[in-house]
Amino acid sequence: MNLKEYLEARAAEVDAALDAALPAAKQRPSSIHEAMRYSLFAGGKRLRPVLTLAAAEACGGDPAAAMPSACAVELVHTYSLVHDDLPCMDDDDLRRGRPTCHKVYGEGMAVLTGDALLTEAFLILSETPPTSRYPLSAFIAELALTGGSTKLIGGQVMDLEGEGRSLTKAELVRIHEAKTAALLTTSLRLGAMSANATPAKLEALTDFGLNLGLAFQVIDDILDVTQTTEKLGKTAGKDEAVSKATYPAILGLEKARKEAARLTKKAMSALDPLGTKARRLRELADYLLQRDY
Repeated sequence: MNLKEYLEARAAEVDAALDAALPAAKQRPSSIHEAMRYSLFAGGKRLRPVLTLAAAEACGGDPAAAMPSACAVELVHTYSLVHDDLPCMDDDDLRRGRPTCHKVYGEGMAVLTGDALLTEAFLILSETPPTSRYPLSAFIAELALTGGSTKLIGGQVMDLEGEGRSLTKAELVRIHEAKTAALLTTSLRLGAMSANATPAKLEALTDFGLNLGLAFQVIDDILDVTQTTEKLGKTAGKDEAVSKATYPAILGLEKARKEAARLTKKAMSALDPLGTKARRLRELADYLLQRDY
């Protein structure tokens, strides 16, 4: 398969697993289950779960063993988007080209939808087969730490507190190491752990994920100022409108593009210990650098 076919095939597998795992839309109380499914099946590319499955492959594992982890990271990601879009957070009306959860179901239901998706993530993750190096508790702890106050939530806190302030590049990096790069890194780590990866391979994928996550955020910031709302599927120019610190705002567009390329190259180098088995991960890194929407 070429990369496009690989992405589509893996995303379809993840969607099927998520569909089977979540309560049916009509299960009572149907309002929350409809909202969960509305947010989860909104047409995302499933990048994080695909990285989980690709990391398992790169470490010689069976992607099926990584599927609970893949589903869990997508649930955490979707929960974070539902909450990020709330009026008390980033206040956005569009996500993936359609009205955000709170615009359709109301703010209270959107808060509960995010809560339910986060809780469901750990229920699905609990189905992960343990390996000789990584007991089930290691998987639970990995995702819990990533979703907590020092990483994902902490990054959002720093992001909110940074609005309207003039941040340094180092401060911006700290925000996105916690907010964006942490979940991407954990997606890879969980996939590797499902394959019983050696400490050396886990460290390589951790380094890859950190740099890939930062590059992903730089590109996201660039697209926010260079693309239209229609192409992005979310409100373009939103960061500038709320005086949010971004890489283009701090570095300028040209230097931001160079920073994305530098970080991607660094991410690629981190994969050297995995050899040819990391081919899909290299292709994914290059794909993310070249994306224009």
